[in-house]
Order: sequence, then C-alpha cells, then structure tokens
Amino acid sequence: MTASKSEAVVSGFSSPHRCTLSRMIGTPLRSSLQICFVSLTVIAASAQSPTKTQVNPDHTITFRYTNAGATKVEVSSDMLHGKRLPMMRGEDGVWTVTTAPEAPEIYGYNFVVDGVSMLDPLNGAVRRNYVSLSNDILVPAQPPAPWELADVPHGRVDHYNYTTHVAKNLPENQSTYLVYTPPGYDEHRKAGYPVLYLLHGWSDFADGWVSVGRANYIFDSMLAEGKIVPMIVVMPLGYGDLDFVTHGHGAWDDAARIDSNVALYSQALETEVMPAIDREYNVAHGRNNRAIAGLSMGGLESLYIGLNHTDQFAYVAGFSSAIHQRNFDEHLPNLTGPEAAKKADLKLLWVACGTGDSLIQPNRDFAAWAKAKGLPITAIETEGEHTWLVWRDNLLHLAPLLFRAK
Repeated sequence: MTASKSEAVVSGFSSPHRCTLSRMIGTPLRSSLQICFVSLTVIAASAQSPTKTQVNPDHTITFRYTNAGATKVEVSSDMLHGKRLPMMRGEDGVWTVTTAPEAPEIYGYNFVVDGVSMLDPLNGAVRRNYVSLSNDILVPAQPPAPWELADVPHGRVDHYNYTTHVAKNLPENQSTYLVYTPPGYDEHRKAGYPVLYLLHGWSDFADGWVSVGRANYIFDSMLAEGKIVPMIVVMPLGYGDLDFVTHGHGAWDDAARIDSNVALYSQALETEVMPAIDREYNVAHGRNNRAIAGLSMGGLESLYIGLNHTDQFAYVAGFSSAIHQRNFDEHLPNLTGPEAAKKADLKLLWVACGTGDSLIQPNRDFAAWAKAKGLPITAIETEGEHTWLVWRDNLLHLAPLLFRAK
C-alpha cells in the first residue's frame, strides 16, 4: 500500500491563524473543514450582526434566523436533550430566541423551518457528515476547556490518502487516515511511542475526531498538564463498505450488512492501515503499546477488533457502542472458554454510554456479559445522549488510563 501524505495541519494556529488542508477526499469536505477549523475559534468573538447568532457574555446564546415568509422556526441542538426551542418572529422578519446560560462546550445546532432542517447561513462553522449538516457554536471557558485552542504546545495532524484493496465502494478506491503526533515528537526516540487507534462514528468522515471532537486539542491539553503519556493517535476512515453509510440508517436493521461492514473494516485496518503506521512512524511495538477505542459504530468496531485480536491490543474501549442486535458469544468466540479471560490478559476493557442514549441497555448487557466471562470490565455511565458532548468527556477520562505502568 502506498499512502500519500497531505500537507500537515498544525493544531496550534499561531498569529496570523493558519489552516492548510489539502488533497482530502472530495472538494466539499476540504472546504468545509477549512471553515470549521478557523471559524469555530472566532465565532464567539466576531463582530455582532443584528441578524447573527451570538454567544453572550453570560453564556446565553441568542439564535437568529432571517426568513420573513416562514410560519414556524425552531432551534434543534444537542444542548436541548432531544427537544426543540421555538423562535419568535420580529417585524423585520428575523426569528429570535435566547437560551438559558449554557455550560462551556461546543454545541451543534440547526434551524427547523416549517419542518425542514436548515443550516445557519451566517455561521461558517459547519459540522458536516454523510447524513446530516449542522453548525457548531462555542461557549468558551476561562481558562480554555481542553477542546478549545489554548496557549500550550501543540501536536501535529497529518492526513494520508491511500489505495485500498479491501474496503468497498470508495471513490477510486481511495481511503484515508489521520495521524496525530504529540508535541516534540522524536522520530528517533528510543523505544518509540505507544499508539491509540481512535475510530469515528457512523455518518462521520475520517476527520470526525478532529473537526468535531477536537481530539488533537484534548491531547495537547492533557499532555501539557501531565495527565497522559505522549502517544501517536491514528484516526482512520471507518467504513469497510461505504454503502453502509451512503444508503441510509436502514443499514442498521440488517445484521448481515453490519457484520460485513465490520469484517471488511477490520481487514482494512489490520492489513493496510496498521502496517503503514508501523512503517511510517516511530511506534513502540507489542500489544501493551497498542490501544483501540471508538464511538458508536467505531465503538462496535473497537470492541470487535480489539477483543478478537487481544494478541495485538491490550487496551480496548467503546463509547456508546452500537452493539444492539449483537450476539456476543457468536461475535467474540475467543472469549467463551474457561481460560479465555486469563489468556486475553487485557490491561483495560472500558465502555461508556450516556444514560439518555438508546444504546444504554445494549451496553449494560455487554458489561454484564464481559463480567460473567471474567474480563476486567470498567463500565461508565454518564448523563447525556448520543452526542459529542458525551464522547469528548469519554475521551478525557479514557486517555489518562492508557499505557500507564501498573
């Protein structure tokens, strides 16, 4: 496999701000990412337009949308816990509503105009994926939250395109992965760096953990505070068959399609991405220096790959894992014997889910199954739904547990 590296994205934008993203899959993705990286950092501080959505000094958010002809406009956002916020139309045709004070976070939102979801046309920070579009808005913290741009040493994110011989239905058979290297990364460091494979969710692009999750900023922040060990983080495109996402959510009703997608993805990761990382980076070898974690679809893939390859991964984690309709004995046959848990010798098996998530019961079922098998399961439940508000918090709690000597 030959991978071509795009120009690097340096996650600390010094003044003047720089954001160079090139040779990504598809021009729309490239342009939207350029918008997301730069616009999000300035949205709260931008000059306030009388028709622009804004974050107020008291952490309330005033949403505005101009459409004199609409009869009903609402705000849909992950801050609203599944509800919608009605807006009021002024004589000037501008619909407005102001929230209660919100906790510092990056929130996704869109407007629902007479029943149709619409982007905020005056907010260039677009959260884009294969299924739906939304805008991002930052309620800043002081000092900056781990997912915000801050005055700390910054790592680097490289983007790679490569020709896959495993994954199906990708344009021109081109797949991609991103690699985060920590500040001060040394190609010649003795013993190398441990590697975390961090997998995105269904409908995300490969960059989801960076463009929406802000994982690079989170790792920068935790490294600056000495909370985690320096590690390489690999974020690959997560589809064994791109049709699994482009043909809609109904794919999750077909167990055979789920199995096929996961099996193909596992093969692509094992035979194409992981060997490339071992060649191109100064990695620490051995299972004790390798972890795999993911959210939703990526959580399913992480548990499936990690627990079926405990000879390669000593750390396995899933966030809100999409493991409904899963027969664990069938899909994880190596863990069914009386000595299986001892043979697996996992350093960490960590699963988390929001209590408001429809996947909470399947994740509880998995935790009970793992405990019955004698696996060292750590099961975490937090408030929240199936959103990035939960997954950023999950990453903040998981990363400090990785690659620590006990």
